[in-house]
Amino acid sequence: MAPSRATHPAGTAPHAHLTRALGRWDLAAIGINQVIGSAVFLMPSQVAAQVGGWGPIAFLLAGLATLCVALSFAEAGSRFDTTGGAYLFTRTAFGRFAGFEVGWMAWFTRATSQAAVSAGLTLALGFYWPALASGWGRVAAITLVTLVLGYVTYRGIRQSARVVNVLTVGKLVPLALFLVAGLIVADVTRMGPLPPVTFGQSAAAALLLIFVYGGFDVIAVPAGEATDPRRHVPFAFVVTVAVVTVIYTLAQFVAEATVPDLPASSTPLADSALVTMGATGALVIGAGSILAMTGNIAGQVLAGSRYLFALAEQGDLPRWFGRIHPAYHTPSNATVFTTVVSLALALSGSFVALASAAAVARLLVYAGTCASVLVFRRPAFAERVAPARFTVPFGPLVPVAGVAVSLGVIAGISRPQLVGGLVFLTIGALLYAVARRGTGSLP
Repeated sequence: MAPSRATHPAGTAPHAHLTRALGRWDLAAIGINQVIGSAVFLMPSQVAAQVGGWGPIAFLLAGLATLCVALSFAEAGSRFDTTGGAYLFTRTAFGRFAGFEVGWMAWFTRATSQAAVSAGLTLALGFYWPALASGWGRVAAITLVTLVLGYVTYRGIRQSARVVNVLTVGKLVPLALFLVAGLIVADVTRMGPLPPVTFGQSAAAALLLIFVYGGFDVIAVPAGEATDPRRHVPFAFVVTVAVVTVIYTLAQFVAEATVPDLPASSTPLADSALVTMGATGALVIGAGSILAMTGNIAGQVLAGSRYLFALAEQGDLPRWFGRIHPAYHTPSNATVFTTVVSLALALSGSFVALASAAAVARLLVYAGTCASVLVFRRPAFAERVAPARFTVPFGPLVPVAGVAVSLGVIAGISRPQLVGGLVFLTIGALLYAVARRGTGSLP
């Protein structure tokens, strides 16, 4: 396996390098794992509350909108073979500072999301073992899961990919069983006639769905550890969005066709499984949700550590974050730092307040990448980036649509979210200034 192009960017020994071990299906598993978290088990009732029987169609349309963004990521990713994803795309197209802000916000969102999912996992485990939902049991569960998955990521990309693959399959199998059983017994008449929907309801549902489909952007982040990133990254983006769209659309349909008064349900897929498969089905869905959250945590620490590594690799953070372990060939310091920060946030509960920045972060990551595709196509960039191995059809239409979808995030951003995002953008700017002036940054 060939090493990453960046063999020792951070002051490590010359023999230390990232190992290229991820294939196309590994990348697809990382993407599917990050998108399908706890939301698929909880969101159907919230969407039904907004648009009623239009829910499956809403999920399908949201998947097509997401595909516009994902195709832009695919084209941008087909030009690069190093670690960084949206950070690297934006930095190359719009300059160092813009790239740093995208990379910083992307890492920050990964850390807070990991903390949030870790806290949610204890609630799910508490259904079976109540002692894990509060007190020292909760502390022990969060700490154990976070440290174990952090250690796996620290030890090697191959080990981390295996864990992600297993957990991805582990969450997809219960969902597949649920969908098959649900489609067999689904009663379409439960969905009733399609109700009239106001613009406000449509906008609220669209915002929910944009966030439900979020997370696929991490596929391009570990490109420096992929065997053939310029070919495999585009493949993984398309497969991820296609698979997730099918699962989400069918899950919404089954839930609406089996659960009476779906909007009132707090556990829609578990309630649907109880109808279609009995108590065993509800237990299977519960286990699936636990695997989904565990897999999501594994993917968060993998992606988050690679964002920090990429920032250090490019000289935008102190070189300490870019250290590559001489034996494991992983960004060891970045992994440890991401794990420790996420654990602290999860145990303290601080992630609830910090999560407000996620909406702004997603806007920057999506819009920055879609816009970069248009920039890279300009003749002036012909010598600055590699030729695209995957080109989105229909000229600028798809990237422009991707920018429009990204800007759609703004329409639903609340004032606290906007303020939170601006605060952390400012913090990022200060960190950038310190890194640029400090002796620890790369030239």
